[in-house]
Amino acid sequence: MAGLSNSRKHDLMVLKEETHQQNEIDEKQQFEKPQEITTDEKPTLTKKTSSNESNFSCKQCGKSFSQKSNLDVHIRVHTREQHYTCKQCGKSFSQIQGFKAHMRIHTRERKFTCQECGKSFYHVGNFAAHMRIHTGEKPFSCKQCGKSFSQKPNLDVHMRVHTGEKPYTCEQCGQSFSQKQSFKSHMRIHSGERPYTCQQCGKSFRHARNLAEHMRIHTGEKPFSCKQCRKSFSKKPHMIAHMRDHTREKPYTCEQCGTSLGKKQDLYIHMRIHTGEKPYTCTECGKSFPHKSSLKHHMISHTGEKPFKCA
Repeated sequence: MAGLSNSRKHDLMVLKEETHQQNEIDEKQQFEKPQEITTDEKPTLTKKTSSNESNFSCKQCGKSFSQKSNLDVHIRVHTREQHYTCKQCGKSFSQIQGFKAHMRIHTRERKFTCQECGKSFYHVGNFAAHMRIHTGEKPFSCKQCGKSFSQKPNLDVHMRVHTGEKPYTCEQCGQSFSQKQSFKSHMRIHSGERPYTCQQCGKSFRHARNLAEHMRIHTGEKPFSCKQCRKSFSKKPHMIAHMRDHTREKPYTCEQCGTSLGKKQDLYIHMRIHTGEKPYTCTECGKSFPHKSSLKHHMISHTGEKPFKCA
């Protein structure tokens, strides 16, 4: 916990102690789907005795608890008993902690405040997760690749990289996604929604990253620099394409004649030789050209412009 005072370290340790039992109870409900009762009887408990402590285990799922009261609360995950109901909105809860935390939404009480940045939270769990931004703690690790995360939901999403699970499917085109945010972004292709708008020119975009990239047109920012010649670019793909000028790499090959090119755009232009496509048309005479530069040179015949002078 580098950068934090000793008193703040102590406060965080106390916070962990205070929230340990609540996290033990809440974990099942937050990250797993409730299991349905397979019989008409309620789950019963089994008391296990060891040399050090007594464990109370749920017969339905096998989860163990150090206190019987915690097991009693946990059993409601299976029975779906909800003893606590909000009088303002009617939402019900199986645990009093969840009910109390919910009530802060109505009272707007943010009981937990970060001493580092001043941000406040309704729930102790959200506050504890936020504090990891400052401490750098990442307690949730992937057992397959070792990558660590500050929050368990992020680990759950990451695990889909290994399992190949893609639970979010577009009903319009059938494409599937492992992350909800990727799915929501994809849906904008079908809906036409462009929620990110440039305040300077009014142009709109589907994704926040595209707006951020666009803003560099107005700011003149060029954060991507070539390490060999120090030339800068506003977009990373432009820098990558430029690097091929130094490496002489030509990854784009024409399937018809075998010509290789360093840039994808150059391959598109080259293909017009084979397709006969001429997308640039003169508005004066209707003549078409495969390249923009060819149209520009042709326009001189109409304007009478003589841009080239004898040196």
